[in-house]
Amino acid sequence: MMELATVLKLLHVLGATVLLGTGAGIAFFMVMANRTHDARAIAHVAGTVVIADFVFTASAVLLQPVTGWLLAQSSGYPLTEGWLGLSLALYLLVGVCWLPVVWIQIQLRDLARAAAEGHAPLPDRYHRLYRLWFCLGFPAFAGVIAIIWLMLAKPSFTIDF
Repeated sequence: MMELATVLKLLHVLGATVLLGTGAGIAFFMVMANRTHDARAIAHVAGTVVIADFVFTASAVLLQPVTGWLLAQSSGYPLTEGWLGLSLALYLLVGVCWLPVVWIQIQLRDLARAAAEGHAPLPDRYHRLYRLWFCLGFPAFAGVIAIIWLMLAKPSFTIDF
């Protein structure tokens, strides 16, 4: 039978993997769909992306702080430990980027659906929102990678709060 700490580590690593993998997959498929300039294709992909974000990303977003806190408690790490505190700050940054991204994806989906149904080109608002979505992805993705590195390396430094 597996020890609780091992189960927590497994769940935490799986959550991090889901965050990174789903984020990369969503970005790839949205960029590829956008390159087609085909409102129907974009609407379909964006619809799938919205579902994937709610099913996979949202569940991992909820799992990570729970398993992380339990691991920190069981390992004796205070949440103010340098690498852990920085991970938490980066997690908040990622969340600040991700929440508007979810809203933007819903808007992109709806705008593409309306354009497809009306046999119209994608409106300017779609393109503005897409650029914002694209820009928010960089700090979010970099933040997740940095958190994973911090989780693995556990570098020794202090942060004064």
